[in-house]
Amino acid sequence: MLQRSRIISQPLIICGLFTLALFPDASPAQSQTNASGAQAGSAYNIRVSVDEVILTFHAADAHGLPINDLKHSEISILDDGKPGKMLDFYVNENHPIRAGILMDTSKSVEQNLPRNRAIAIQYAQRMLRQQTDYAFVMDFGYASNTIHPWTSDPIALTSAIHRVIAGRENPLDGTALFDTLYRACFYEFAKVNAAASGNFILLFSDGEDNVSHTTLKEVVDVCQSNNIAIYAFRTEKKIGLFSDGPKTLVELASQTGGRVFHDDDSESEIVSDLRTIEADLRNQYRLVYHPPELKHDGSFHRIQLKAPERVDMIVVRSGYYAPAH
Repeated sequence: MLQRSRIISQPLIICGLFTLALFPDASPAQSQTNASGAQAGSAYNIRVSVDEVILTFHAADAHGLPINDLKHSEISILDDGKPGKMLDFYVNENHPIRAGILMDTSKSVEQNLPRNRAIAIQYAQRMLRQQTDYAFVMDFGYASNTIHPWTSDPIALTSAIHRVIAGRENPLDGTALFDTLYRACFYEFAKVNAAASGNFILLFSDGEDNVSHTTLKEVVDVCQSNNIAIYAFRTEKKIGLFSDGPKTLVELASQTGGRVFHDDDSESEIVSDLRTIEADLRNQYRLVYHPPELKHDGSFHRIQLKAPERVDMIVVRSGYYAPAH
């Protein structure tokens, strides 16, 4: 059965044989372990093979509950409509989470900032597990700034979220959403082991971008490379103003493995939204496959997963960009 859900995964396209060393962040808040859960000062060596796609996805039943007992024989994958050769398949349960909390403080969303602070604080206080999870806080407008680096302390995160102030990152008019997302992925998430956790950006924005030098495609590429999904709480524009923001948020979510929610949902809906994010990230399948045809031409490959009837929803990314070289 081809799944009916929005397509949300985190595939990482690997081309060439190489060794990648990831050096942990050694911030004061992480004296014993860093954001990836390893001892400070250690390195991760990942040896990967040629032209493989690493794909993560979440499966749920008709009640929205995670399904964690799928077998590789129950799953088939299509890459641009052609079957891919599955090389590896397993489930990660109770995955640790790495979260980047990104808050838009530009003028267009100023009136929504108190509400967005409250949602972000709910995540920090109710969903973050101090034993396993880490998060950082960044605010942005024309510029961006990391308010607090990686930490597992909900009190520190809550304090940082309270320090997010409207207009502080706006020395000039405009919003650099894509530049901010790229910076968060490239610099902050580079400090974690992307394969060892459920990684996501909790984004609060109306999706508007009018000053970035980075493109949406470049943001998607860096998210794929670091196994990061974007989950956005959409801030509504003022009535009568047209914006491509909503479409931008949908594109970011569908192409990176996330979802879009509304920041004006009821209290119970907000809690449900946050629990949905947690369920997606803590219970993931990891699938490695060889594409039937992969040219190094930068083209987009659309991914489709087929699962048994007992799976009501599969959350998997819409596809990936082939390497350009």
